[in-house]
Amino acid sequence: MMVTFISQCEKKSLPKTRRVLDAFANRIGSRTWQTVITQEGLDALKTLLRSTASKNTAVSCHWLRSRSRSELVWIVGNRSKFNAQGIVPVNYTQQENILKHSNEEDWSFLPAIEALTVFSALLHDFGKLTVLFQDKLKGKSESQSDPLRHEWVSVLFLVAIVNHKSDEEWLDSLITDEVHKKISTLTVSNVSNPLDNLPPIASIVAWLIVSHHKLPVLEKNKGKGIQLLKLFSEINATWGYENTELGKDFSEWFKYAELPSKSIEWQWEIKSYAIKLKLLLPQIHSLFHSTSLRPAMTYSRMSLMLADHFYSSQPKDPNWHSSVKLFANTDHQKKLKQQLDEHLVGVARQAKINIKNLPRLEGIFNQDIRIVDNEKLKQKSPKAYKWQDTAANNIKKWKHKEEGLDKHQFGFFAVNMASTGKGKTFANAKIMQALSANEESLRYILALGLRTLTLQTGDEYKSKIGLKDNELAVLIGSKAIVDLHNQNNTGSESSTSLFDSELIFDEDFPEQGLDTVLKNSKDRQFLYAPVLTCTIDHIIQATEIKRGGRYILPTIRLMSSDLVIDEIDDFDDTDLIAIGRLIHLAGMLGRKVMISSATIPPDLAEGYFNVYQSGWNIFATMRGKKTSIGCAWIDEFRTQVKALESKETYQKEHDKFINKRIKNLQQQTVKRKANIAPCSTNKDFREYAEAIKQAVLEKHHHHHVADTKSDKVISIGVVRMANINPCVELTRYLLDNHLAEDTEIKAMAYHSRQVLLMRHKQEKYLDKILKRHQGDEHIFNDAVIRNHIEQSKAKNIIFVLVATPVEEVGRDHDFDWAVIEPSSYRSFVQMAGRVLRHRDKEVQEPNVAIMKYNYRALKTGGKKVAFRWPGYQEKTKDLTSYDLDQLVNTQELAKNLDATNRIKKTGTSELAGLEHKVIHQHLTSYEKEGPESMQGWLDSAWWLTGVPQEYVRFRNSSPDLTVFLTADNEMIEKGKRGNTTTIGRDNVEFNMDKLPNLWLKRDYKALLQEQVDKLGLDIEKVELIYGEINLPIYGKTLEPNDRFIYHEQLGLTKV
Repeated sequence: MMVTFISQCEKKSLPKTRRVLDAFANRIGSRTWQTVITQEGLDALKTLLRSTASKNTAVSCHWLRSRSRSELVWIVGNRSKFNAQGIVPVNYTQQENILKHSNEEDWSFLPAIEALTVFSALLHDFGKLTVLFQDKLKGKSESQSDPLRHEWVSVLFLVAIVNHKSDEEWLDSLITDEVHKKISTLTVSNVSNPLDNLPPIASIVAWLIVSHHKLPVLEKNKGKGIQLLKLFSEINATWGYENTELGKDFSEWFKYAELPSKSIEWQWEIKSYAIKLKLLLPQIHSLFHSTSLRPAMTYSRMSLMLADHFYSSQPKDPNWHSSVKLFANTDHQKKLKQQLDEHLVGVARQAKINIKNLPRLEGIFNQDIRIVDNEKLKQKSPKAYKWQDTAANNIKKWKHKEEGLDKHQFGFFAVNMASTGKGKTFANAKIMQALSANEESLRYILALGLRTLTLQTGDEYKSKIGLKDNELAVLIGSKAIVDLHNQNNTGSESSTSLFDSELIFDEDFPEQGLDTVLKNSKDRQFLYAPVLTCTIDHIIQATEIKRGGRYILPTIRLMSSDLVIDEIDDFDDTDLIAIGRLIHLAGMLGRKVMISSATIPPDLAEGYFNVYQSGWNIFATMRGKKTSIGCAWIDEFRTQVKALESKETYQKEHDKFINKRIKNLQQQTVKRKANIAPCSTNKDFREYAEAIKQAVLEKHHHHHVADTKSDKVISIGVVRMANINPCVELTRYLLDNHLAEDTEIKAMAYHSRQVLLMRHKQEKYLDKILKRHQGDEHIFNDAVIRNHIEQSKAKNIIFVLVATPVEEVGRDHDFDWAVIEPSSYRSFVQMAGRVLRHRDKEVQEPNVAIMKYNYRALKTGGKKVAFRWPGYQEKTKDLTSYDLDQLVNTQELAKNLDATNRIKKTGTSELAGLEHKVIHQHLTSYEKEGPESMQGWLDSAWWLTGVPQEYVRFRNSSPDLTVFLTADNEMIEKGKRGNTTTIGRDNVEFNMDKLPNLWLKRDYKALLQEQVDKLGLDIEKVELIYGEINLPIYGKTLEPNDRFIYHEQLGLTKV
């Protein structure tokens, strides 16, 4: 291709870019270059330009498509030097300059936030002055615990300073009096409720001090709503700030040899900020009684903690000279490091920098931390996916028509319900691009529930959208899984992790002070990558962390990124409130949110709109934006966009959309029909397994494919079991069962309790076999399938994947039929979605069988909760029966098994009704106000504490113990120092005559050796990377009598 480069660089950037461009192209003018170049060469040139870029860099690249037409390819650096087509403007107007800097003017509360944060920083560690704490730093104390935490003592000093005075009075006393003399005469004692009756400024400062390490937590508030002042009055030392094991006599804790307040530097700073607080007193009092207090305190606490972490990580300032003999911390060798007054002043000064950087962290001016001019997103979608362009265009039309819309910051909540296989992932990128200010850029977070789905999405973004390594970060929390995934894609041992490559960004970004959160390249990618595709666990820490600073980086990222949550309804019902907290924060930070899934229930959509609206209203009020929210409903048939202001209106509009969607779905090819498979009510698992086997045989009879080479017929089906132990037991039953001479079953168990390397091999195989867009020829040519066909004398060969719910979500597999042990209505809608997933084929006979009972109901005799773990049932009275014939409309299922009962409250299915009821209780029970409720998070003051996260924890399941399987068939636990411990378990081998019925055989030792050869590592090291397997723990630790059975082909079960 022939390309032209135009440079509008300034200052030192001009000679730098000239040197790079001269090496690749001919200079045809003082700021213009031209050359013929390959795409690879152009990419290399762009990378070099980016590596030397600064805020003075501005280079555009134009592709000469013909004699009369050129096309902008990219811009590196300052985009304001060019227009949308990459043309250099000949004039600038004052209007553009005003718009460029309007963002900082939106931050009208920034001076108040700065004054509150810096003043709090000057007192945050004041409580470290005690003799007991100083002895601990010097190694003189036997105990490393404190009877009262130092931040609580700091608050008690603040309370003594305030001394029941108004804000104006106590600030005046700091301004006019000699500070050190005043503080040295204070009487400090362990007041039971020190935050009670404090004036507004003192209340805010007290909370910032007390929460700068951990949020206050007390587990005795379920069901109660609480307002701000009431909460302040209730917080005391028992909320996590006292250690009762050291006794209740705190008198020794208030003894100190000297005060940090004698420091001249500290005195000057505290007086200065007391004056600033007094000047800002009316604004802060107004802030205290408004909804804007919440984001103000969020920004303030984050900036204070970031400053504290950063300054604590620095060495002692060699230029600090003070007579104060108190210390704040020690170095890595346990030697005394920063003096206490130095630390207080240093943290305060860094906090000031952090606050001033907030507008930039929000990302409005970070033009080059976005993707712009993506070629594939510019192109029109193929005819079958035309709806993607319709969705993006309708959103653009709405934006242009909406009066008074700030194109940089406006509220927007979208629901994408396009059906599976219709290209939702690609559409989401087009939609987010349409929502950007210039409708051409991308910067957002795509959060998903599963690692596999996250990796698949990353692959799709690279292949279909063409995102490069410096534009996309894919984070899942397991480097081993990513490395295996990349080996899959490239077949090369030199392939690198998706988050190992270096990211280079053009923006002169304010990294000072972020060192403690940007510890490695992975953290930098998390913050900088224009598109971040990650498991939701990474970003949800912004709202779920009660202690420490792990919430800071996700919060900073969310300040500058819109949020898309894909497969939103695939999370457990207990996770819905935690996800709601994240969506609320996104709204409060001024971001747009889209939730995506083909099967979103109405209460989930309405509930999350309500959550987002609550957050956006706070942002809009604080920043002077429109409170109305743009709402979009999107599927493959239509896109509807409206501005709304109430959840009642949203509910009506959502219902209209769903009704039209159901009508459109009813016109589509019927690909799935279901029947209820009979089974006895006996507790004997073998009888239950026999009933499943009969259902398998029946489904194979109606749904199979013929092998033209052998005149045999095969089918590939899935049996969904609710839990791992029954999954393994059923697999053993099918492997060990006698059938008619003309029929054979080849079975494979698939669940999460399998060694990482073995599971990867299995998933790699299944992904290859079960992609059936182009038909079945590749199946009959597969070596494993072919061998089974040729070795078998039977005419009917049935390949059965016995799987737990890991198969329901995130696996792009196409089966001929399914047999389902039910856990919920969602479970068989999701599992049925894997039947004829890639083939558009109308069925006459049911290709899905749902067992009449689930095994838990039979095992407990119907006397205990059965549709749980997984499932939505919480009490036995939630359902009138465990008989599926009574719980679902069998006539509906026989005609068509689709998501209608999931996306609409039809009243025809008791089981689906239970799910709607549970989601309603979590998300749309607006009368609830306790910390365990969604509305309590929105309307009460519980956000000031860690109580909500105590009651409703994200992914609150039983803990696992990660162990590793050695080549010698031992399970070992890896200690913190690299030492290993053997874990007890039984190894059970089947008789050799049963192995022929295994569908896929894997050899763990051979797979380990394969990795040894690829990576050049010792086998012991490879075992500790890819031999990972998780053992379930039902207490806090693994008990000596906990026993496990591991079989190489079937995985691990607990005895």
